[in-house]
Amino acid sequence: MEITDYITNDHKAIDCQETIGTVKDFFAELHFSHFPVVEEGIYIGSIASDDIETFDDDKRVIDYKYTLETFFTRTNAIWLEVLEIFAKNHSNLIPVLDEENKYVGYYEIEEIMTFFHQTPFLKEPGRVIKIKKGVLDYSMSQITQIVESNNGKLLGLFISEADVSTVEITLKISLGAINEIVQSFRRYNYEITSEHHEDNYINNLKERSDYLDKYLNI
Repeated sequence: MEITDYITNDHKAIDCQETIGTVKDFFAELHFSHFPVVEEGIYIGSIASDDIETFDDDKRVIDYKYTLETFFTRTNAIWLEVLEIFAKNHSNLIPVLDEENKYVGYYEIEEIMTFFHQTPFLKEPGRVIKIKKGVLDYSMSQITQIVESNNGKLLGLFISEADVSTVEITLKISLGAINEIVQSFRRYNYEITSEHHEDNYINNLKERSDYLDKYLNI
């Protein structure tokens, strides 16, 4: 299934000549954070439900054109780009334009998350490992090589956190011995930030700590 299958036109775009009162009723019923506005069929921006509460009911949307937010996505955008636009604009709806800037519909965040959950990264069973290393020291090709050299198969990986000095990378692995993969990452000076019951290194440290506690309490 393609992400464009999730483009919807369940509700028509708001015409800029609509009254504010009518648009307030629309938002009260449907609970969108934003909704696209068109002028003679051309997308001119999205009106925010939070903003409209301060507008005069008897005025028209075009009277508040300066408040419209102009974010959108394209019909050829991949799902990750669409998610990024959702996140950047704190919206639960994104207008979709074609390459000729024609308005074709909108995406809703709930539908896009449904699409995301159908990707193998989330849908397929596997184990998640989180690793950390210096921002200048990590290598995606090295990470892949470490997993695959231990008979692991990657379902996906992404940078989940980053600052000026380090990055944290989240991996999902469908096959392979987790302990061997974890130990290999340590040999390459990656810090393991996720917990794993199979982690012999951590288990050995715990056993030594327990033994020392027992010895000191004799």
